[in-house]
Amino acid sequence: MSFDRRITPVRPDLADERLRGRVEAERYTTGTIRRVGASFAPLHRHPSREAPVDTQALFGETVTVYDEHEGWAWVQLHEDGYVGYLPSDVLREPGPAPTHKVAAIRTFVYPGPSLKLPYQDYLTLNARLAVVDTEGDYARLADGGWVHAPHLASLDATEPDCVGVAERFLHTPYLWGGKTSLGIDCSGLAQTVLAAAGIKAPRDSDMQERELGAAIEVTPDLGGLARGDLVFWKGHVGLMMDATNFIHATGHSMTVMIEPLSVAEERIRRTSYGPISSIKRL
Repeated sequence: MSFDRRITPVRPDLADERLRGRVEAERYTTGTIRRVGASFAPLHRHPSREAPVDTQALFGETVTVYDEHEGWAWVQLHEDGYVGYLPSDVLREPGPAPTHKVAAIRTFVYPGPSLKLPYQDYLTLNARLAVVDTEGDYARLADGGWVHAPHLASLDATEPDCVGVAERFLHTPYLWGGKTSLGIDCSGLAQTVLAAAGIKAPRDSDMQERELGAAIEVTPDLGGLARGDLVFWKGHVGLMMDATNFIHATGHSMTVMIEPLSVAEERIRRTSYGPISSIKRL
């Protein structure tokens, strides 16, 4: 059988117990549950800081740890199933279940309920946290620290317009594997803004193209498009803002940018990405 290595926890020496009988490995394990305790953490393809970063895990995200060795944890992210290596020191015991998520593009963690205190850390959009108390406009976290409460939302809250969320990332630097306002890539932008709108999406553009929405016709004049349509190339994705304009994270400008789709299509078609492969409507 063929498995996608990105979302299949299997190595020659170890595999998820759920895969017993489907894949061969020297041993199998159910793993242990942990949560990410850093504002965000890089998920590397191999246990090395020089290895490619496939994605990022956000604060409060639940992971299954299958193996730990020399400061690295081999994990699977629960949110999108991605498998890779996190630095062990970013992981914590599960602790109290998250009660809220970050709704602002970024928010600071303070040692007390005051904006005049020096911040200790920051959290990014969609990070999950457990609130145990409030004082004025500040929420106290189970992990310690205080966050401006209006920057938080309940776990079931959803943004009404995913494209409006994408616009908040305008000019964010492009970062391969990134999922935060400090740096983000094309499929990370799509996944992040869809999550804020309550739409679960896989991590990479080929997965998103395969699993999201219904295909609509790609006409020669690129007509008939609407806000929120997802436009795909081989290895790239962006969102329509209206019938003509398009927002995406791109290595062309190394930022999140807005441009007419016709301009982007002409430029991208001349690269290794080729022509538009599909347009999907959610």
